[in-house]
Amino acid sequence: MTEPRKVGDVMTPDPVSISEAASLAEAASLLDSRKISGLPVVDASGSLVGVLSQTDLIRAQASPQLQANWRGLAVGEIMTKPALTIPSTARLDEAARLMGEHRVHRLVVTDAAATPIGIISASDLVRSWLG
Repeated sequence: MTEPRKVGDVMTPDPVSISEAASLAEAASLLDSRKISGLPVVDASGSLVGVLSQTDLIRAQASPQLQANWRGLAVGEIMTKPALTIPSTARLDEAARLMGEHRVHRLVVTDAAATPIGIISASDLVRSWLG
């Protein structure tokens, strides 16, 4: 019998992250240029403090108050927090359970120091089930 696959086997390593102090325009540009849908958000020391997704940006644009202040808003003001994390050693079924329970499309994979080392997305899970 083979050992169940782990998060580290299918995650995208070395995730692109963004500072909580970055502007929403910077975040939108990064998401677009990298063709990704979410970013781990880190503080000045590199510690994970949240996640910013395309959905967070859409919600901000849909809110008249936030839309009016769009240019002055920082990522940290609209990010989802706390970020949902998972270790690279966790089984894929645990990642699927967490995503399903929390209705999210990605988890930040962290090391023992809670530093982002990867991202596992719903797409990664689906691909893993294919082979």
